[in-house]
Order: sequence, then C-alpha cells, then structure tokens
Amino acid sequence: MLPQNPGYWQLPRRVFDWTLQHRNGQGSEGTGYWGETRMSEESRRARASGRSLIKTGMSRRGLLNGGTALGAYFLIPRSAGAQHQGHDHSKMGLDPGPIVQAAAAFVDQPLLEPEVRSSVNGVLNTTLSCRYAYKDIGGQKLYLRSYEGTSHGPTLRMKPGETLKIRLSNDFPPNRDPMPQNMALPHQFNNTNFHFHGAHCSPSGIADNVMRSMVPGKKYDIEITLPKDHTMGTYWYHPHHHGGADVQIASGMAGAIIVEGDFAGVPEITNAKERVMLMSQVVFDAFGMIENFSTLFPETATRFLAINGQRRPTITMRPGEVQRWRLVGSQYQDDFFLELEKHNLNVIAYDGIPLRSMQELKTLLFAPGQRADILVQAGAPGTYEFRALPYDQGHPSPVGPLARLIVAGDPMPMKLPAALPKPPFEDIRDSEITGRRTITFSATAPEADAAGHWQEFTFLVDGKTFNPNRIDQRVKLGAVEEWTIVNTHFHDDHVFHIHTNPFQVTQLDGKRPSDLVWRDSVIVTRNGGSTVFRSRFLDYTGVFMLHCHMMNHEEMGMMQTVEVYKD
Repeated sequence: MLPQNPGYWQLPRRVFDWTLQHRNGQGSEGTGYWGETRMSEESRRARASGRSLIKTGMSRRGLLNGGTALGAYFLIPRSAGAQHQGHDHSKMGLDPGPIVQAAAAFVDQPLLEPEVRSSVNGVLNTTLSCRYAYKDIGGQKLYLRSYEGTSHGPTLRMKPGETLKIRLSNDFPPNRDPMPQNMALPHQFNNTNFHFHGAHCSPSGIADNVMRSMVPGKKYDIEITLPKDHTMGTYWYHPHHHGGADVQIASGMAGAIIVEGDFAGVPEITNAKERVMLMSQVVFDAFGMIENFSTLFPETATRFLAINGQRRPTITMRPGEVQRWRLVGSQYQDDFFLELEKHNLNVIAYDGIPLRSMQELKTLLFAPGQRADILVQAGAPGTYEFRALPYDQGHPSPVGPLARLIVAGDPMPMKLPAALPKPPFEDIRDSEITGRRTITFSATAPEADAAGHWQEFTFLVDGKTFNPNRIDQRVKLGAVEEWTIVNTHFHDDHVFHIHTNPFQVTQLDGKRPSDLVWRDSVIVTRNGGSTVFRSRFLDYTGVFMLHCHMMNHEEMGMMQTVEVYKD
C-alpha cells in the first residue's frame, strides 16, 4: 500500500530513480486519443495478482494505465512550505524552490480571468518571470513551466502607438540536454523568448525577435512599439524559442494582449461585458509534468480541455444579455470545433482584425494561434454547454466540454449590432501584385506509434526542415505578393502562420470565400489542400518566421525564415 499523502520530493530513492528511468517513453502499449486508456496484458495480470506497479517493470506508458491518479498522488505536497527531502534535485535539473500554489480551480467553478496589466502614459512597463510552479487544474496537481507561477500569464492592455516594455527573467533551471546535431528536433526546453503573436511591429533587435535565445538564469529586456495605425483587437503572447516552445506552450505559457479601441462607435459592442478566454489542452505525464517531448503525443497522457487554466468553468449571463468573448487559441496542437448549445456564435473579428459584417455561426472551427471575437446573446434561462465537437483534422480532434453557460436572473434586453464599421484594411487588388510564390507543407511519418517513434517524423517546408542559419524566403520591403500554400501531407491538416504582416485570404481549396477576411493564421487542409492569400510587406525589415502553428509540427521542422529587405 502506498504511504499516506507523501510529498513528491520525498519518494524513496529507488522509486524516484525508477520514475526517471521510465520518463523516456519505453514500451508499446497506447491509449485512446483523448485519455481513453488501453491496459496492457501485463498490467492486467499485475492488477489481478495485486503486484506493485513499480515492481512489475512495466513501461512508462504502462504506468499511465493506472490513470494519472497515481502520479497526482505523488505530487501532493505535505504543505505549501514543505521541505523537499530525500532527493538531490540537481540530478534531474529541476528545483522547485519556493512552491507557488495556484488557486484551486475545480470543475464548475466560476470562470476566472487572468490578472490585467495596462499601459500608463503610452508605455506598458512590466516584468515576466518564467518558472516552474504547482498548478491545480480541475483537481489535478501539476508541476509545470509557467509565466508568473500562474496557469496563464497576465493580460496586457495597450493602445496603438504605445510601447510594451518587459523585463523577462528566465528562472528555469539549466538545461539537462546538450544542443542536438539535428536542430529540427525538440531540445533544451528551458531556453525561451517572447513573441507578440499577430502584431505588426519590428522583428529585429529587442523587439518581436524570435531569433533571440533567452537562457536560464538571466534577465532580458523586450521593447515593442506598435505603429499609431495598428489594428485594434485581440492578440496574444507566447514563447517561440525553437526546440522548447511546444513544451512551454503546452504547460500554459501564454497570455492575451488587447490592443484597445476597436468598435468604439458601436455601443452594442462597447456596452457588452468582456471576457478573455484562453483555450488550452491540459497535458501531463503520470507524474503531473512535461519533461519529455513524447508526453505531448495523444496516446501517452490523460488530458482534458480548459479555459484560463480551469476545467469546465461556469459563465453566468442574464436572459437577453450580450457578452463579448475574446477567444485565444493557445492550445498547443489541435483544432477545436466549437459549439455553444442552442446559441449562435456571432463573430465580429478574427486574429485581431474586425470584419466588415458580423458572421452568425452555429459552429466555429478554431485552430491553434487563431483568435476570434464573438458576441453571445443569452437565450432562455437554463444551463448550456460550450464544447468541442468531433472534427476530422487527419486524426480525431479533442472532444469535450470547455465551459457551462448558466442563464438566470432578471431579463437584460440588449441588442446585437445591426452593422459594423468599415474594416481597417482595403482589399488587395490584382493590379497591386508585384510577385507570386508557392510554399509546400509536407511530412513523413513512421508506421509505429507516434510517441515512441517521434524522432522518426520529418515535417518539411519546400522539402526542407528548419534551419535558423538559412534564409528561405526573401521579400523586398513594399512588395505586395500572392502566396499559395499547398499541403501535400496525406495525414494531417496544418495551420499556416506568418509573423509581422497579416494577409487577406482569397481562396480556400480552390474556392473563393464569401468574405475575403484578413488573418495571420489559417488552416491548410491535408492531401493536396491549398490556401491562397495576398499580403503587403510594409514598414519593417528583418528576419521572422512562417510555420505550422500545430506546435509539434513546428518543433519537428515545419518552419522557415523570411527576410524582408530594403535596397
């Protein structure tokens, strides 16, 4: 029998060493896509005989068949200030230091929003600490990387023309692994940096420069100034250091950035209560951690969906009330096919860019990296589920509840807007085009299970894996180009994203959309699917990235450098 409520760091040495030996994902048994485990025959025999799981010699994935309960059990500290005894943390490269205990977030608790930090006199001056922290999410005690020790980073609010100044402290422990020979593979999970996703700003120097490497134990200055005519809307920030960004985003390292002032002349929108909602996939291994890249594959870990680091929170509204939900696609890997039971999703903006007219949708396909601003008008009193429905993205998408909407109280009659203001960008005309190019996404994959053989995957752009020392696309400043993105990968859809300049989508799989919306992230369907867009390369020179925002794919090579140059 297990001891009562042991501290994680107080495990007997032989047990702790066993956990480390089995972190590399040895073994062959798998699980269903979204936490439905399949027990190995060895595990069944062990359970039937009453043998200890640890004494069976089973694989890491075999332990997972006991559910995450065992791992979570090990993770329960004796107290918030418990001393970590019985193990030398330096052997694993982790040191919890002072335990940061997040507020408990159990199922069906009211939706909580991240802390808000706002600009003052044209400058948003703040700090961000990157560190390990305990997180209690839906009753699961996890030990993950974080911003500020919380489930998500603070919401940053600023205006066009203002400057964001951040002193970022990388308080992660040193990396345990050396630089790999193959830079396209995940590595050194504790290096980080900062990306202002969707912003039209400089990609160079100490601005939105994802080529920077911020190593553990040091502090870094970030300074990003938005142009005075920057689009107003919903953006977000996250790490973008190649090799470790996937693990960090999956841990919850993400936060919203609101560029204020959109829809200022539309009282139906400005009078609506705002909610910032970071969508995520909560993933962890049997010990409540993410220390191996294999943990991020569906068959290796129990996981669930969350909003703002909460599992199935509740949102309250009065009948007839209108709220503005700012959805941020901070999930690390998969599309969400969203539905709010018996309600419309009235979209007024995508990727921080207002639409020319409101879209009344029953469902919304929502990819990693994307944002959607939606108006929700509460219907009759009752309880309704905000959920992810099944969707075929080449493999099954995550399915399940995200939140519950409770409509109750006295009626609050409000109206949806009859019209939206003129959008911020003019359509790109044929006569403006100065060049065209085609970019191809492709991949190869092993026949064996993905988690156990992830190093055998190859994700390619134009037949090459990512190399930070190579310039793949060169575009002259001021060019207006039409790009065709083709996905020849037979197995998976991909999410194309490019930094610095947004684009206008003109074709999806050979068809012209009803509305030529502006985006910075767009789905490209598998097996020959294509997306055509047009973009103006304005204001800024330097090197930035295009990549698939399904972060597993990016980390395994599906990224290119883009250089905008000036004669």
